[in-house]
Amino acid sequence: MQKINLYRRRFIPDEKILLSDDILRVDSDVIITKWNTTLNTKKNFSSGRSCVFIKEGFKVSKLYDEDKRFLFYYCDIVNVVIDKNNYVVEDLLADVIIESDGKVRVLDLDEIAQAMDLNLITVEMAKDALRKTNRLLNLIYNNIFYKFTDF
Repeated sequence: MQKINLYRRRFIPDEKILLSDDILRVDSDVIITKWNTTLNTKKNFSSGRSCVFIKEGFKVSKLYDEDKRFLFYYCDIVNVVIDKNNYVVEDLLADVIIESDGKVRVLDLDEIAQAMDLNLITVEMAKDALRKTNRLLNLIYNNIFYKFTDF
């Protein structure tokens, strides 16, 4: 099997990080990763599993505390660029959190405007992010989201 290089690309802050050691599965539909340490120190969680739904354009992360208890879902709106064995998951800035009690929060829509102001993303990328966020929210509000949590 050919080695897969998985990268996370963020626009704010501008960074591209290799995540290949975290890969559990890659196919044409999903990228599943598991990690026991966070890239940045987080006080409210310590580990997690993530699944990028390539065609849907979002990543669902299940976050756990240090005792491996589920805390919440963190969803990133993404675009996946595939070039042979290189997979780049571009974070399109908008995020959705689903708390264990079902409460939903949308975060960082202002970062889409900021990224556009700084010419970090195109108008097309911003529109794509907003459409994907709307689709994800509709899945959540129509109680369909949970079919994307069994990974």
